[in-house]
Amino acid sequence: MNDFMNSALGTFLFNQVVPYLWKIIGALLVLLIGFKLVNVVVKKLTSSKSFEHLDSNMQSFLANALRITLKLLLIIAAVSMVGIQTSALIAALTTCGAAIALALQGGLSNIAAGVIIVFCRPFHIGDFITTGGISGVVKEIGIYYTTLITPDNQRIMVPNGSLSNSTITNLSTEATRRIDFEFNVAYSSDIDLVRKVLLATASNDENILQDPAPEVMIAGHGEDSIQVKFRLWVASENYWAVYFSMFEDVKKAFDQFGIQIPYKQLDVHLDK
Repeated sequence: MNDFMNSALGTFLFNQVVPYLWKIIGALLVLLIGFKLVNVVVKKLTSSKSFEHLDSNMQSFLANALRITLKLLLIIAAVSMVGIQTSALIAALTTCGAAIALALQGGLSNIAAGVIIVFCRPFHIGDFITTGGISGVVKEIGIYYTTLITPDNQRIMVPNGSLSNSTITNLSTEATRRIDFEFNVAYSSDIDLVRKVLLATASNDENILQDPAPEVMIAGHGEDSIQVKFRLWVASENYWAVYFSMFEDVKKAFDQFGIQIPYKQLDVHLDK
């Protein structure tokens, strides 16, 4: 009796289980190799000349969409290799997709927003943008998220829906930008001298444009100082370099010509 049971079990395993295991192994190999091939194919397509003619936003979006589509097709093919009817699988996925769509309407809006971003092009790959209190260079426009790299090299994933529904400030579209400074000088200062010193400081920096010309204006009278507006135009890529260097240059120039910047002294009381 035991011999018969062992023989029957061995026959069952050999005829039913082992072939099924081989199918599973084959399906896993298809997925493993297929996913790598998908990455290679997408990389080849995105580096082709015809693809390079597309807008950078379109390139990023299509590459992500193509990668996801090909991997889904691979998964369906692998499932069919195991013996599961793909028609039943597709019907199940459709039903699940409809249920998920109702539950995740916000998520689907991110996909729709991604399409809007690609076609309306409020920004491009490589642009520096500010939105919702976040600033960074656009690294990638995905189906669901847009990736920003901040100035301190953080990677931030912003949902496309949030981007499409928020105000976006694109700092890379225009060739030039204006920098506005405000300096406070003592009431005893010679205003004409202050103006000459600021304009001379601007003329010594080759990154500052002379057309439009720098401007110096009196902006107001404070309690203990005169408020002076100083406006400069620079190439967009030189904005931050000029912004930070100008504070140091103006302070040195004011010191050289005896122009005082008022400040409040702190009263420090030491206990005896």
